[in-house]
Amino acid sequence: MRLLVVGAGAMGQWFAESVATGDDDVSFVDTDRATAQNAAAAVGGRALTPPVEEPFDLVCLAVPMPAVAAVVEEYADCATTAICDVTGSMREPVDAMRAAAPDRERMSLHPLFAPENAPGNLAVVTDVDGPISETIRERLATRDNDLVETTPAEHDEAMETVQASAHTAVLAFALAADDVPDAFQTPVSASLFDLVEQVTDGEARVYADIQAAFDGADDVAAAAQEIADADDETFVELYEERQ
Repeated sequence: MRLLVVGAGAMGQWFAESVATGDDDVSFVDTDRATAQNAAAAVGGRALTPPVEEPFDLVCLAVPMPAVAAVVEEYADCATTAICDVTGSMREPVDAMRAAAPDRERMSLHPLFAPENAPGNLAVVTDVDGPISETIRERLATRDNDLVETTPAEHDEAMETVQASAHTAVLAFALAADDVPDAFQTPVSASLFDLVEQVTDGEARVYADIQAAFDGADDVAAAAQEIADADDETFVELYEERQ
């Protein structure tokens, strides 16, 4: 298989390492030449310079969510058989791939973990199946990933809660919280501070893209305001709603 990974950052490199074998020809292209070269060196592949005009059996898009539609349009013609993405959203990439690659296999993949925490749950939309898509799923499963078949709508709606809302709640706590001596920590507060450390250890731009792509922040803000404004009786009612 000839594989082109567009976007040679951590997720693009993870995809290549997870699906390519020694018999495959792997190439990377990135807006930053050094990033492509580093990824290629890590997996024994090639670093290409755009524009890319070679044909590939599979093109995988591992770019920031705001760029995915334009990148699909730019690189779809390089894919002779299949195209997929690992961008993190699904509605927009699937729509873009349908428009630009109507006669090819199409998949959208979202690892629900950072590459350094692999393996884990991996959301999968198989828009048009075929032999390459089947091979990719088999290889990902062989790496102990749990593949979760879904739809673009179901996935993106879930991300509003598990990413946008969750990140908003954790970051809001981080911004509001004061430093507290360890002796005063409760199990709940200690867990929250651990979550703050986990969330803020990532790339701020990635989290910003998630917040822009998915609703959820306003709902968390509204819920927090409702709690802040609640009298004793209303607070008890709100608390008991979640029991």
